[in-house]
Amino acid sequence: MSAGMKYLDIYKQSIEQPDLFWGKAGEAIEWTKKWDKVLDDTNKPFYRWFAGGELNTCYNALDYHVA
Repeated sequence: MSAGMKYLDIYKQSIEQPDLFWGKAGEAIEWTKKWDKVLDDTNKPFYRWFAGGELNTCYNALDYHVA
């Protein structure tokens, strides 16, 4: 998401291109293993976000900011 995007543009992208929108959001945090698919909808209605990805929540919430 660029700084120049207005709220409605951001909202529109989140609705019309959710994989792109959330993929960009996912890039903003550190992953120990990057996801294979942003949204896995193969078992509806049980969706999986960032399927195949692994992250360390403690690292992203605390350690990243201390290091």
